[in-house]
Amino acid sequence: MKNTLHCFQAPLKPPLAEPHQPAHFGMIHMLFAIILMILFINSASADSKNGYTLSADDEISVTVFGEPDLSLVKTRIATNGTISVPLLGQVQIQGLTTAQTEEKIARLLADGYLIKPAVTVSITEYRQFYVNGEVKKPGGYNYREGLTVEIAITLAGGFSERASKNKITLAHEEDKGNAKRVELATPIRPGDIITVEESFF
Repeated sequence: MKNTLHCFQAPLKPPLAEPHQPAHFGMIHMLFAIILMILFINSASADSKNGYTLSADDEISVTVFGEPDLSLVKTRIATNGTISVPLLGQVQIQGLTTAQTEEKIARLLADGYLIKPAVTVSITEYRQFYVNGEVKKPGGYNYREGLTVEIAITLAGGFSERASKNKITLAHEEDKGNAKRVELATPIRPGDIITVEESFF
């Protein structure tokens, strides 16, 4: 009688299951990243889209990615329209948009200093606007987006007793000699000069 050899093979263990992450977990992270990117792009380009140009007394921040020593936090534009940038010295940015300023600084840094520098410029504080004439507190006030002539006059304490509410003029700083009659709902810009005339009746 022949002996029959029986080979027994131990049952294979099932592979360990990888930790399971809900499908929506990665989707949430992706959506969050997209939202942050959109907000960053909108904030960085909003001033360029509406044509706002930088001038003396605007306060800006300049970020050079990966180069914190070259970045500027809340620097005020000088009366001659320049800012002081490390390595570059005084850089003239008067009359430029934030996008144009980014391009200029990046171009200057690429000329012998950095390889393909990425620069972002944002406005941290606008220059003041001014309310003169028949208001209770004439003077300069910090600008913020969405201001109208009426709100500006309110910030200046409101009309004086002798004010003519129908005789209000506005001059843009780049054209100070050309003041025009405006309505209370007229939007204003940084650097604007509002004058409330006196009523003679």
